[in-house]
Amino acid sequence: MGKDVIIACDFASAAQTFAFLDKFTDEKPFVKIGMELFYAEGPSIVREIKRRGHKIFLDLKLHDIPNTVKKSMAVLSKLDVDICNLHAGGTIPMMEAALEGLTRPDGTRPLLIAVTQLTSTDQQHMEDDLWIHAPIADVVMHYAENAKKAGLDGVVCSPLEAGKVHELCGSDFLTVTPGVRFADGERGDQKRVMTPAQAKEIGSDYIVVGRPITAAEDPVAAYRRCVKEFC
Repeated sequence: MGKDVIIACDFASAAQTFAFLDKFTDEKPFVKIGMELFYAEGPSIVREIKRRGHKIFLDLKLHDIPNTVKKSMAVLSKLDVDICNLHAGGTIPMMEAALEGLTRPDGTRPLLIAVTQLTSTDQQHMEDDLWIHAPIADVVMHYAENAKKAGLDGVVCSPLEAGKVHELCGSDFLTVTPGVRFADGERGDQKRVMTPAQAKEIGSDYIVVGRPITAAEDPVAAYRRCVKEFC
């Protein structure tokens, strides 16, 4: 799969989501459906966006005991999304169980990627709140290695870490990177960020972009700017 820009559709309702997506008359952007929208609207929102021709990254970040995650992934696999994710912190057995649950009887499945550390997490919060005292870069790489050992397709990581992940896990191990902002934009609550052009240079396979597109005065123009800079 080639490089792509994924729009984070972090809206509270189907009405807001479709009002946004209806602005795109010439493109069918890859979209991310996160917890807020999925919990508000349920599986029907996924089916409708898929019916409209969009690729979907279903960003629910599962993290539970292996059996629960396996059964949940079996349910999600029926929604025909393109990418699912979970927390690498759930351990290798959980990730292996997730992969087993996500795989359909015919052997097909969505891509499965693992969250290493959230882009809102920095070294201080990781140490103070999580009691993880290794350097954050080392933690991300260890989690990425665990995801690869479990058979996953890639990780969600900061664009700052994408190049190193590829060095460690191979060029075909996907890096999906939020924390992307335009050089002239606001950072919001993201701690570890890059521009689309920088993310391309360092080797991100997919960038996930939310507010710089969804909150832009002209979302379509902002999306096209992202694509031009990254793809």
